[in-house]
Amino acid sequence: MALALCLQVLCSLGGWLSLYVSFCRLNKHRSYEWSCRLVTLTHGILSIGLSAYIGFIDGPWPFTHPGSPNTPLQVHVLCLTLGYFIFDLGWCVYFQSEGPLMLAHHTLSILGIIMALVLGESGTEVNAVLFGSEITNPLLQMRWFLRETGHYHSFTGDVVDFLFVALFTGVRIGVGAHLLFCEMVSPKPKWFVKVGGVAMYAVSWCFMFSIWRFAWRKSIKKYHAWRSRRSEERQLKSNGHLKTH
Repeated sequence: MALALCLQVLCSLGGWLSLYVSFCRLNKHRSYEWSCRLVTLTHGILSIGLSAYIGFIDGPWPFTHPGSPNTPLQVHVLCLTLGYFIFDLGWCVYFQSEGPLMLAHHTLSILGIIMALVLGESGTEVNAVLFGSEITNPLLQMRWFLRETGHYHSFTGDVVDFLFVALFTGVRIGVGAHLLFCEMVSPKPKWFVKVGGVAMYAVSWCFMFSIWRFAWRKSIKKYHAWRSRRSEERQLKSNGHLKTH
């Protein structure tokens, strides 16, 4: 069983590496980060779909059955995701592209997935955490691509930012709090699984503070820009009125 899991993870890692190399060859005029972001976007979309299917259709429901034995589909998805996180953590460390908080997030994710695979249980709630963590991923990558292509300061950029902040706050903080509560009060999950859940939720709050600071600064900037436009419009109307007389 352990050998089969290791082979699945190695195949996943090889697959993500191959995809990254393919993107690098297809986008030779772009940076390495461009290709890595494409891999991240691909994983985000794939993991959202698979984890949503597991949570909402295949089951079991994470809010009522934390600590349940892993299903075969959960194992496959966790191995697929573990391979990705190993790839992305290695890329981030090699290129020194991320700060300590993102590295801590990836490390906790890797440890949490390994823990669920070794125990053979708690894949239900780990899969739910995966869904909550990745639900904002496509928006985050879209935001980066908009910046790189010079289209961030537009209506599209504003919509992406709004949806990102709303989803992060509602799902990772709001729904995440309810999931953590269900995990803590349930007698089934191991104590160290609960500690891992608390650690992941704490990391989400650290991200949340940064996101709220960004949203506040952007809102103030937008407000001042609106006030400035309104002042200019009033001044133009006033000058036009004076000229007609």
